[in-house]
Amino acid sequence: MADVPENAPEHCPGTESEDAGKASSCAGCPNQQICASGQARAPDPDLGKIEERLSCVKHKILVLSGKGGVGKSTVSSMLSKTLSMDQNKNVALLDIDICGPSVPRIMGLEGENVHHSGSGWSPVFVKDNLAVMSVGFLLASPDDAVIWRGPKKNGLIKQFLRDVDWGDTDYLIVDTPPGTSDEHLSVVQYLKTSGIDGAVIVTTPQEVALLDVRKEITFCRKVGVPILGVVENMAAFACPKCQTTTRIFPPSTGGAEQMARDMHVPFLGSIPLDPRVARSCDEGLDLSADLDVTTRLYVNIASRIMDACEEKNKENVVMDTA
Repeated sequence: MADVPENAPEHCPGTESEDAGKASSCAGCPNQQICASGQARAPDPDLGKIEERLSCVKHKILVLSGKGGVGKSTVSSMLSKTLSMDQNKNVALLDIDICGPSVPRIMGLEGENVHHSGSGWSPVFVKDNLAVMSVGFLLASPDDAVIWRGPKKNGLIKQFLRDVDWGDTDYLIVDTPPGTSDEHLSVVQYLKTSGIDGAVIVTTPQEVALLDVRKEITFCRKVGVPILGVVENMAAFACPKCQTTTRIFPPSTGGAEQMARDMHVPFLGSIPLDPRVARSCDEGLDLSADLDVTTRLYVNIASRIMDACEEKNKENVVMDTA
């Protein structure tokens, strides 16, 4: 049995224990004293404020992918622009990729600042019915690095949801960073009381991306986030001169459509690797009004997402009246 010092607390494992010298998983947590006292953790008072703030937002959609570099921000931005083509719909895009905020560039909003008013932070508007919020608007320079630990990043996400005056909004699209950790757990927790319509999972066709995307689907199921469907981005490249289609990322295991069937989730569609989209993201241009092949694909995907959200609303109404 391991030797335990006389003055050690009851939970001390002793110097010979396998856990000796290992940092506690609670290290740095501000609630250590509460846990040690045996008191139950009080509900977060900000959850009620977030619910009240988002009460005017009809649909909340997360754009997720366990893999980086698959085009989440591009898909989020294009979906936001596509949804806002209907002038009767108010759309908002929230960028919670704290360390890599690319949405301001993609939306053509670099250099814009967030304004404060009596009702909270005002988002930056691309047009009358499309608003954007990102940590990129809070940086002095686009080259500034955000070097924060998890609690500070989570605090800013909470502030975005609690303090931004979204107004009457039909669709709030939340662009997330890669992975299944701090930012994802935080946004799910903060939106729990106000409701999440579901997640759109973005991937590329090759197996190295699908490996992480499967984990993201498992994450959604574990935390209770409905999956609206999977979007396969950069599926193929069609040469603008010879029209030859080339698979840049070969679908060695069947691609996203096969994965969606295997994981029993809807498949929303495939988006090609389009140089026009890449250029528009770099230059902050809006391609939604130009109904070429790629834009029409985004319109179809957006339509399927809207249908899924409306179907979910009907299910909730039936459950509430039952």
